[in-house]
Amino acid sequence: MVKKLGTKLVNGAHDLVFEAVHNRCLIYNVCWEDPRIDRRILNLDDASRMVVLTSAGCNTLDYLLDSPAEIHAVDVNPRQNALLHLKLALIEHGDFDDLFRLFGNGSHQAFREIYRAIRQHLPAYARAFWDERIEYFDSTSRKKSFYYYGTSGAIAWILSRYLLNASRNLRSRLFDLLDARTLAEQREIYQQIEPALWGRFTSWLVKQPATMAMLGVPRPQIRLISAQYPGGMVGYVSSKLRHVLTEVLIHDNYFWRVYLTGSYTADCCPNYLKPEHFARLHANIDRVHTHNATVSHFLRDHPGRYSHFVLLDHQDWLAWHKPAALSEEWELILANSRPGSKILLRSASPELNFLPEAAKSAIRFFPELTAALHIQDRVGTYGSLHLAEVL
Repeated sequence: MVKKLGTKLVNGAHDLVFEAVHNRCLIYNVCWEDPRIDRRILNLDDASRMVVLTSAGCNTLDYLLDSPAEIHAVDVNPRQNALLHLKLALIEHGDFDDLFRLFGNGSHQAFREIYRAIRQHLPAYARAFWDERIEYFDSTSRKKSFYYYGTSGAIAWILSRYLLNASRNLRSRLFDLLDARTLAEQREIYQQIEPALWGRFTSWLVKQPATMAMLGVPRPQIRLISAQYPGGMVGYVSSKLRHVLTEVLIHDNYFWRVYLTGSYTADCCPNYLKPEHFARLHANIDRVHTHNATVSHFLRDHPGRYSHFVLLDHQDWLAWHKPAALSEEWELILANSRPGSKILLRSASPELNFLPEAAKSAIRFFPELTAALHIQDRVGTYGSLHLAEVL
């Protein structure tokens, strides 16, 4: 009885924190999905009409390099679209150097002046957000980088400070790992540092409901992981980290670099921060449209024949908390697609065992393709990757 009550209290605390985080905070300051994998799967062209979840907007800009006809960036959290709008305004009305200093280095000495110059080009809700938070880019602040703000950034800051200050040897070997050029080097270094990475503090932090809530991980995903992976959340994260740091080349893995160092480099950064892509992004900027809404609300308000849907992992949460909303979302996706439309999903689970029957009969999957690409993913934290095609 006491154990059940304790579990109920922990679950309730996680749900309260998760709701508060999503209602009040910027959660994702970087996208945590590999667009290189996505673009190989999606095969975008100038006729593509996309519906994507915004997250931090990095991947929306990556897809824009394929010049699709339109990208609808949809997110129920307006702060995520406010972040995308800041990037869009810098691309359309700024220059590449300022874009890279702000989002490549994570800070800029002239951040206030730059913001004043582009502020008028932001929608009202984005101006209201950045008027209060443009100091995220202040290099003289304690955190010194935009990438340590937002809730996921705050967790990254805590972990990176702990690891880099734990010992001189660990700090040195972590930077050696980032500079490794072969898998053999990576494996040797990771074998040496793995025990230090998973000390008492990091194991404790990963287990905390508040940590997962701040990283945007809902309780249904924690439940999936705890039920299917030995060692629960710590076992899951340590296994995924071991894979990505020993089986996937790290020299261009900007996902893990930015959270350890607070910045990208010119050679290790998202495509939107590479100078050779700036002109194309500028030319295509009017193809991006943002919507502060759920996927279902967007499709009801903007019906059409969309060719691509990038849904990230949010259906894990719908399946547990709102199964009726999950069914409604699939009905609307199918009603607003055409034969051959592609739907990209990720999940904490190795399998998608929660799809409505009506959806299963209307789509087909390509497990051999996605399984092969999933193991090449530079992020490496999801349980599975899935591509569905409308029949």
